[in-house]
Amino acid sequence: MGRKTSVPDTVARAVPPSTERLFRTPTIDGEAATSVNSVNALPTAPSTAPASIRPSGTFLLVVAATVAGVWWSVTNPDVGNGTAVFLLVLAGWILSLIFHEFAHAVVAWRGGDTSIPSKGYLTLDPRRYADPLTSIAIPLFILIAGGIGLPGGAVWINRSALRSRAIASLVSLAGPATNLIFAAACLLPLSMGVIDPDSQPVLAAGLGFLGFLQVFAFVLNMLPVPGLDGFGAIEPFLPRSVLVAIAPLRSFAIIGLILVLFAVEPVRSALFDLIEAVMAVFGADQTVSGDDLRAAGVDTDLPARELPLRSVGWELFRFWDRG
Repeated sequence: MGRKTSVPDTVARAVPPSTERLFRTPTIDGEAATSVNSVNALPTAPSTAPASIRPSGTFLLVVAATVAGVWWSVTNPDVGNGTAVFLLVLAGWILSLIFHEFAHAVVAWRGGDTSIPSKGYLTLDPRRYADPLTSIAIPLFILIAGGIGLPGGAVWINRSALRSRAIASLVSLAGPATNLIFAAACLLPLSMGVIDPDSQPVLAAGLGFLGFLQVFAFVLNMLPVPGLDGFGAIEPFLPRSVLVAIAPLRSFAIIGLILVLFAVEPVRSALFDLIEAVMAVFGADQTVSGDDLRAAGVDTDLPARELPLRSVGWELFRFWDRG
């Protein structure tokens, strides 16, 4: 995507424009870069759009689908051969993506970026958060294909309007914080005994898997890698020389990270050790057996021995593999 720049070429290539996506936008030593994206330029005057949170119909549909997945898992887990877990996890994951991006936007709005309402970010409409392919379709494909919760989406923030470096850092941290909140909502009812895996094995398995996805997304997104929120949180405080040095790597950092995670076993093990450590904080060690599921009416070939809830949830999520 072309950019118009009013700074020397050497600086323009090294300094992210003030209208970059959230994952690419922090300022240099507290001073906003002067480059402007020629397509997505931010307004120079305060927005006249209603500055209020107005949930969209699309958002309400996602909420309804999530609630339906919970209800289905509790009342009729045998109907559809456990397919209720697919609806619960899929809708719940989309809901978490929405709140992740909404959190970035609402903190930026409160922190000084008055352009946020005009972009529709306060409507919680997933279609407003970047493009449907990279924000929703690709993360959902990776979820369905591999059971991995990759962060998706991005919001456009006018970092030059933010009141301080601390606020710029909080904008980045707000998204992963919602993943932790979702993880707590999924996992704490299990660890506290509010939801009993023995009596509600399908619901427990679905929540266990969805909670794992949230923890995975949190840990991955907090890595200090350019393009992820963990780096966005420290970037406003980094010296110019560091940002200039890493600028050429920005476009390849996330792809490189994914390749390293797949190819280098020690790195992958370290990541999953971190995930397990966070899961342990929530007391996420509950199990369920294939016998429990069969007693609930689910046709499954899972063994009679006890298995981690997230593993069972992944198996139920992939209902098409059970024939």
